Formats: sequence, C-alpha cells, structure tokens
Amino acid sequence: MQFGQIRQSSALNPVSILILVLIYALLWFGTLNYRHLIPSDEGRYAEIAREMLVTGDWITPRYNGYKYFEKPPLQIWATASAFHFFGIGDWQARLWTALTGFLTIIFIGFTAARIYSARAGWLAAIALASSPMWVIGGHVNSLDMGLSAFLVAALCSLLLAQNSRYKTHNRNWMWACWAFMALATLSKGVIGVAIPGMVFVVYSITAWDWKIWKRLHIISGTVLFLAITAPWFVLVSQRNPEFLEFFFIHEHLQRFTQKAHSRTGPIYYFLPLLLLGFLPWIAQVPGAIGQAWRERNREFSSGWLLTCWFAVILGFFSVSQSKLPGYIIPIFPALAMIVGHRLDRNLGFSNALSLPWQIQTLFFAILGGVGFLFLGEVGKQARPDEIEAYAQYTYWVVAALIALILWSLLAFVQSKRHGLSSITSFASGFFLCALIAGTGHETLGRAVSGIDLVKQVKSSIPDKVNFYSVRILDHTVPFYLGRTMTMVEFLDELGFGAKQEPELWLPTLDAFIERWKEDQTAYALMVPEQYIELQKLNVPMQEVGRDSRRVIVKHPESTSTSSQ
Repeated sequence: MQFGQIRQSSALNPVSILILVLIYALLWFGTLNYRHLIPSDEGRYAEIAREMLVTGDWITPRYNGYKYFEKPPLQIWATASAFHFFGIGDWQARLWTALTGFLTIIFIGFTAARIYSARAGWLAAIALASSPMWVIGGHVNSLDMGLSAFLVAALCSLLLAQNSRYKTHNRNWMWACWAFMALATLSKGVIGVAIPGMVFVVYSITAWDWKIWKRLHIISGTVLFLAITAPWFVLVSQRNPEFLEFFFIHEHLQRFTQKAHSRTGPIYYFLPLLLLGFLPWIAQVPGAIGQAWRERNREFSSGWLLTCWFAVILGFFSVSQSKLPGYIIPIFPALAMIVGHRLDRNLGFSNALSLPWQIQTLFFAILGGVGFLFLGEVGKQARPDEIEAYAQYTYWVVAALIALILWSLLAFVQSKRHGLSSITSFASGFFLCALIAGTGHETLGRAVSGIDLVKQVKSSIPDKVNFYSVRILDHTVPFYLGRTMTMVEFLDELGFGAKQEPELWLPTLDAFIERWKEDQTAYALMVPEQYIELQKLNVPMQEVGRDSRRVIVKHPESTSTSSQ
C-alpha cells in the first residue's frame, strides 16, 4: 500500500507525516540539554571522550587518566568529535545516543515499508518512537543505544537484501549488513557480530531455510568487516600489549559466564523491563508473533526472522550472568516491525479498529487516572535532603499522566472511524509521557550530577594542581571540573588501568596523607563521612565546597588564585 492509499483512508497524508516527524525531532533533540549528566554511564563516557579530545590520543581510551579498555571507542570518537565541533557540554555528550536512536526509527520505518507496506512502515516507526524504553534510552549517554542502532541497522539491511529480487541489491544490502555489524563491534565489542550470528543460526534451524546462507556474501562481507574493525584493534594492541587478554577474556567471556561483574539477576529479570519498555504495544505482541509463525514457511520469512531476533536476544541475556536493563534495547525495533505489520493487517481497507483496540486505549486512559492515586508514593523513601526534589518531580509526573490520559482518550474517540489517526494519537501520548517523565528527572538528578558543587569551586581552583579522589570514584564531577583525579585506595572499575600504571594512584589512605602533607597546593574530593574521619586524624584540610554527597577540600596553606 502506498502513501496515496493511506491518504484516501485516513486523515494522515505525506505532508501531515512530515510535520509530525519534524515536531517529533524537535522534541527528541530539543530536550537533550535540559538534564545534567548522572552516574555512572553518562558521566563516564562523557569524561572518556573529553580526555580523548584533550590528550589527542584517539587510540588508547583513558578514564580519569587511567587506561580503560572495557569497551571499543566508536561512541567515544563520535562524542569527542561533537565536543570538538560544538563545545563540551551535556547535549553534546548525548548527541550520538540521540542521533542513533532517532535514525533507527527512520530506518525501521523505511524497512517495514519496503518488506510489508508503506502504512506498515509508518506504524512500525511510531510503535518504536513511542516505546518508553527506546525514548528514555535515546536520551541517556550510554553505549546501549549506539550498539542497538547498528545491530538493528544490520538486521534491516539483511531483511532488505533477502527481500530484493535483484542480485545487485542483495549484494549491496548484505555488504551494508556486514558494515553495520562492524560498527556494532566497534561500539561494544564482539557482541556486535555474535548476536546476529546466533539469530541467523536459530532462524535457519526453525524455518529450515539453508539456502539463505548462499546469499550472505560471507567472504566479501568478512573482508569488509575486518577492514572496518581491524585497524583499531591492531593499533591499540601494538601500543598496549595487555589489551587483548583483558578485552576478549575479561570483558567478554567472563562477563557473560561468571558473576565477577556483580550484575546478576533472576532468569525473569528482563520480563518486567520488556513489559514496561514496550508497554503501549505489548498487547499486540502475541498476535504479531502468531502471525509471523504462520508465515514462516515462505521462501524467506521476514516476520519469523524478526521473531527469532526478539527471542534469541531475550533468551541469551536472560541466562547470562551479566544483566543490565539496556541489554535488551535491540529487541524493541524488531517487535515494532512485526507489530506494525499486524496493525496494518488489522486496519485493512476499512481503516476501522476492532473492539479490543478501543478497550486498550480506554484502559490506558483509566490507568493514567489511577496513577494520580499513587503520587504520594513518589519520594516516599527519599532522604531528608531529597524531599523537596521529589516534590518538584511530582509535578512532572502529573504532566506526564495528563498527556497520557488526554491522548489515549483522543485515540479512543478516533478508533471507530479513523484507525490510523487513533494509533498515531495513542503513540503520541506515550511518547510525551515518557519524554516528560524522563526530562523531569533533572529535579532528582541535579544533586547526583554534582554540577552545583562544581559551580561553587571551579573558578577558584588553579589549572595546574593535583586533585585527589579519596576512596571514591565520582563519575560526573571530573567531567564538570574538566580535570582528572589521582585515585586513593579505592579504584572500582579503574583497577585494570591502575595495575598497568601503578605510579598513577595511591594504594592506601596513609600514603595519601603523607603525600597530602607534602603537596601543599593540592585539592581532594571525598564523601562527607571521609572528611570527618580525616579531621579526626588532624589531617590539614580546608573545605572549599560541598553538596549532600561530596566535599571538596584544599590544603590550608595553598593559595588558590583563580586562573580561569
């Protein structure tokens, strides 16, 4: 079905779609700078990029001055480039995540339009664009969205290749698939090629489709994959011989087979995240999977491949010994495409939706109203210094619930005669709800970010002084201060880097106290309890700034003339 047919059966037309996309883009990108960075991912990856830009070393990533090989550098390169062109700041740190998340919505819409219909493409795009976990993930500076974007781009390229009637198109899209897998690998490691590989094996077995292996262009694709990935791996290994064992054994094999990373969880860990992350469309998933199952016996079944993608990723990470919420983000685009296809089938030519859809829209309108009854639970477990922040966040929750209620009611009214408009309105409500609730987190996250502490002290700290981090690894203050810190006693995730360059840290508190007495221009960061402990030991310190979580001190004999 082409866009002309959509216009005949709906209030939406290409011009309306373009306007909606532009409004969506404005809201998507326009909120990036509202929140400050929060620990740990946001501050960590922003600081690694800042250090890469400042040092000019684009091969060996460093975090707080220590070698940091836990992840490949593609997103760090992109963020450092954003800092170079646009300056160092919050929205620049999130730009890569937001851009990859937004473009993935466009790409799955394009792909679903090509393999199903134009209307299915639109429905798939708005399903993903309104999925709460995708919206929130696109506004958090972590590696999961960039990885997901390239994994899904590889998936879409494979679908387009296998649905093409022309050998040239098949070859070109398969080369794109291999290139996107390479970029996924440079985003977060070998998982970038392992996940598509596992999915493809499962698809081949369950669909009993072995001919497809002949159309993968494995030899030329592998050459392209290595041409993109190998240069950095070779260069970083030449400069850092310890890299290979740490990266491939510790960060890949042990991460998913052992509990050393302390990120364990029950086997059902991801099910609540799946429910909440795809909440607007979760009721459509069983029917969409059933439809894909019935279509799996075709020469190539796009729906069944998408279903295998969802099942393999969910299953793999569910049995893995390492679990974090962002691990399942790649499943949402696949679900969005099969749900878009199902909704397109349900609409048919009448553009009317059945009673279950009307019940669904009304249910979420009521659910939004019920949410008002639980506003008192917001911040119930807050610390005394956080009560006011949670009270402010309540207003954001109220605004999010109102958006959900109003748009769900509009979708209910539209459902009988304007099915496509009803689905779009329903999606709009959930997008606004997630965006408002996520953006309002600044009322809670500001204190965690440390930005107010930095504003107190930054202008008074000279450029060339030593800064110590005493028994704490703070993920955001170094970024906002624009300086690295010498770790004292506690290393956390910087242990490997400190082991390679032990002269860059102080292994005991006593060693720090001795150094501190000699380094009379030094500054230090610590928690308030640590400051009290050092005062009891008569360590000479003068407080220069504090917030509810941290204290910054200097040597009382230092002269802190401003140099900025």
